Amino acid sequence: MSAETDSSPAATESKRESKTPELSQSIPKKCPNCGKENTFVLDSGSGELVCTNCGYVLRENIEETGPEWRTFSSEEGGQSRARAGSPTDIARHDMGLSTIIGSENRDASGRSLGSSMRTTFERLRTWDRRTQVHTAQDRDLIQAFSQLETISQKMNLSSSIVEKAAYIYRKVLEQDLIRGRTISGMIAAALYAAIRESDTPRTIKDIGEVSGAKLSDIRRDYRIIVKELDLRMPVFDPRRLVSRIASRAGVKQTTETKAIDLVKKAEEIGITTGKDPTGVAAAAVYLASLLESDHKTEKEISKASGLTEVTIRHRYIEMKDALGISVTH
Repeated sequence: MSAETDSSPAATESKRESKTPELSQSIPKKCPNCGKENTFVLDSGSGELVCTNCGYVLRENIEETGPEWRTFSSEEGGQSRARAGSPTDIARHDMGLSTIIGSENRDASGRSLGSSMRTTFERLRTWDRRTQVHTAQDRDLIQAFSQLETISQKMNLSSSIVEKAAYIYRKVLEQDLIRGRTISGMIAAALYAAIRESDTPRTIKDIGEVSGAKLSDIRRDYRIIVKELDLRMPVFDPRRLVSRIASRAGVKQTTETKAIDLVKKAEEIGITTGKDPTGVAAAAVYLASLLESDHKTEKEISKASGLTEVTIRHRYIEMKDALGISVTH
């Protein structure tokens, strides 16, 4: 499919897609309605073959097989990229069902609208924006899902987790659990709940670092969500967290393997029950580093795991004593 060459500003802003060779061969030279010649253009948006002189629609539901030859102005290009990176429909305040009125003041044939029609469309756009956001809940959802999108992109989370977090947050609003709490803290807590349900190895501190919300708020709001929505959260497997901590701490492969083996043995004798899986994994990595002469300090493991040195030391002593391991520092 070829593109028409035109250096005018109008062509730079929006070039119409040219017709495929197969389609061009079957188009009549004259419009059967008005008799004008060579007036048919293909509207790629609606899939209609339209006469630019009288508006007669010759064909409908035409599918193009070639690439789209379309350029954007800097402003429109930015809008296009924003749409491409937008969250899934469920993670939008309107569930993706709102009307979308384009920013271009052009008709189906690509011609500029007259001044009176431009004014009409500006009024339509204004009222469209007003009707989409007309309640406090809508404004709440817009702000919350905007933060959700930012956090999920920084953490590289899957769309299924984003959708689940959006679903949980809608339930939070329905039960009015947001009252007296921050949106940032509650959406971060909803996301952490979605991560826990999907058994994704991400910690609450990971969310706190990118969300900007206080960890104390996220933990409190997470407990409220789990209790009020009656969620059943699976427990993280500490062995899955070992790899992340080991990678961040920069330990040897043999140390990581040894840490996974230590966690497995600790689970077999039941000393991990009721313990924070991150603490168990961090203690295993620290103990393994001592056994493998990797010489990692509690401070380094603390930084890699996001836990305090005191917590790691307590879990390390419990694991070492329960497994009957003697360590020489």
